[in-house]
Amino acid sequence: MNFQKFFTPEFSKFINANLKVDLHSFLLKKSPFLDFSIQELAQQIKGRNVAEKKFPFLLKDGIVFPPNINLEQTSSIYTAEYKSKLLKGDKFLDLTCGFGIDAYFLSKNFQHVTLVERNEDLLEIVAHNWHILGRKANFINEELENFINTNTENYDVIYLDPARRSLEKKKVFLLEDLSPNILEIQDSLLEKGNLVITKLSPMIDLSYLVSVLKNISRIDIIALKNEVKEVLVHQSKFHVCNEIEVFCVNLESGESDFHFIFGGEKAADPVFSDFQKYLYIPNNSILKSGAFNLLTEKFAISKLHPNTQLYTSENLVENFPGRILEMKIISSKEIRKSEQWNIISKNYPLSTAEIEKKYKIKQGGIGYLIFSQSNSGKIILQSI
Repeated sequence: MNFQKFFTPEFSKFINANLKVDLHSFLLKKSPFLDFSIQELAQQIKGRNVAEKKFPFLLKDGIVFPPNINLEQTSSIYTAEYKSKLLKGDKFLDLTCGFGIDAYFLSKNFQHVTLVERNEDLLEIVAHNWHILGRKANFINEELENFINTNTENYDVIYLDPARRSLEKKKVFLLEDLSPNILEIQDSLLEKGNLVITKLSPMIDLSYLVSVLKNISRIDIIALKNEVKEVLVHQSKFHVCNEIEVFCVNLESGESDFHFIFGGEKAADPVFSDFQKYLYIPNNSILKSGAFNLLTEKFAISKLHPNTQLYTSENLVENFPGRILEMKIISSKEIRKSEQWNIISKNYPLSTAEIEKKYKIKQGGIGYLIFSQSNSGKIILQSI
């Protein structure tokens, strides 16, 4: 690819002037450049807009953006930076480079970096961008499986983000359905890497992971603004004990991380009580982990009901990883109709939509109405 054409003032001026255009209409026009098709221009406009939200460090002259499918599969800067703080060493290997955002951050504490990517055009773009950013790496255009079978080097960290779509373009979550099949290659990975880190779908089941993967030392459940983005599995060649650490993080929320040993939930003895003064709603990384009973032990709070993942206390627990609301119990007759409330239905017979209709209230505003259940029966809570 001729990357010099991306450096001209005319190109930069045109892209910046068209960042807000409707791309569907834009694609019907004729390109004003001889060496750019209208599709290539739309691709760069789309890339700039995505970068502004997900990875603004790429908003530099000369940076080239790949097709939209590669942008969609790319990590945000926030999750990549979090992962980078976990790793350091001499040799880093990324077997599924993609657009290289994860690799750019994860490899910054390593002396030698190797990136493997099967898509030659995409790897060429990554190599160009890394040159612009002043970063060095060994870029290898090869099939992952072939590289593993022929390469004899050992690495401190091997990282991979398997493709999660089947040939029918349906999302898949079982490890044997991913590309590559992690179950088939995990022995080879652990042979060549001291630490193997695999990024997986937020839909993956933790118990399933523990049952099929070897040498798991740590699992990170990473949420961004309360949306679980990925599950990160650490397999250590030198992990000899049976304990697996689980870290629940909610980035860009200001909330504390939550850490526990996998399997501890089964041994936890939960505390229950009726609603007191404060209500605690765990963030989604914790809900994903399933550590519901452990929360009562870790934070001296009580559960409302075995099937209600809501908690309460008389005194404020400030470092709880989730939403904290001061509330009071009200009756259905006390609901102020025609007002706006943020309605939450947890373990309650009616859905949020059904509650809105029955009580003639609307979603919105700053106050909360929570419809739930304690061991004493159904309750309605209103924020103070």
